[in-house]
Amino acid sequence: MSEEEIYDKALEKFGMEAQILMCIEEMSELTKELCKNDRGVENSLKIAEELADVEIMLEQIALIFKVGKLVEIFKQEKLAKLSRLIGVENDRV
Repeated sequence: MSEEEIYDKALEKFGMEAQILMCIEEMSELTKELCKNDRGVENSLKIAEELADVEIMLEQIALIFKVGKLVEIFKQEKLAKLSRLIGVENDRV
């Protein structure tokens, strides 16, 4: 089963509203771990786990709002801008 099929099944089972709220919750858990790290706690493993959760939820949000292609366009534009800001031109952006 592909990632998109899994996301579709999750949306069917839990519903859009619940998954949107879950995304918010997962982002706050990542925020919490980043704040802990800033205070000197070594929690790279927990940060990686929360990043995975957030990425999974963000993919579902893109499906809910049918904006996956737009996200990629904006991402490429923003990477190109970042590239210019740091003085590096990137052919892949």
